[in-house]
Amino acid sequence: MTAAGTKRPGRWDRIVLKLSGEAFAGDAGFGIDGEIAAQIANEIVKVRQEFVTDVAVVVGGGNIWRGMIGTGAGMDRAQADYMGMLATVINALALQDTLERLGQPTRVQTAIDMAQVAEPYIRRRAVRHLEKGRVVIFAAGTGNPFFTTDTAAALRAVEIEAGVLLKGTHSGTDGIYTDDPRTNPDATKLDKVRYMEVLSAGLRAMDSTAVSLCMDNKLPIVVFDLLQPGNVGAILEGQSIGTLVADDNRQ
Repeated sequence: MTAAGTKRPGRWDRIVLKLSGEAFAGDAGFGIDGEIAAQIANEIVKVRQEFVTDVAVVVGGGNIWRGMIGTGAGMDRAQADYMGMLATVINALALQDTLERLGQPTRVQTAIDMAQVAEPYIRRRAVRHLEKGRVVIFAAGTGNPFFTTDTAAALRAVEIEAGVLLKGTHSGTDGIYTDDPRTNPDATKLDKVRYMEVLSAGLRAMDSTAVSLCMDNKLPIVVFDLLQPGNVGAILEGQSIGTLVADDNRQ
């Protein structure tokens, strides 16, 4: 742990960390695994202790509910997506509790008004929380159906003027590959790729709306293995971890 007052500057002054809901489930594949939640929280706390970097988090809800499951069963797509947004709030509250038990001040902001459990999303208020050293967790996606939490992460990162969007994976895949490495042993890991290459080749990174939004705003994306301890800090130190999605070689 870095001694108080000796924090290092990170590669970026402000980051948005995108966590899939499935990451919280661990091996069970469903619900919230307390040990995994603690591991993620410890990684965030360590970054806050060691780097002069603001940290915001966007959480998914796939460990509890995925909108496409509902639509596959004949449910109205918008209704199913709203249910998924509520699932992200459950994960956000769980992460908030874990972080605060570790001593990290935290705020949850939701795109759907639910004042009893969280603040509404207000951009200026979120930025102020970050400036005060709080971790801000964004939940309920964009507040609109038909948009993924990947798109919500890209949108929030642009809105709060983050320097990078860190997309954490949870299935042992440590970046973007030319194909699924779990089924194709010849798949090659890419250290860096341009936005248009991700879109045109259909590479597994984030959904196309999220990638396009990042491209339009020149926001770099790093896709990396979230559950490998120390990876977030290593990225902030400038190490080549995972895959960088950007057009500018200086990023």
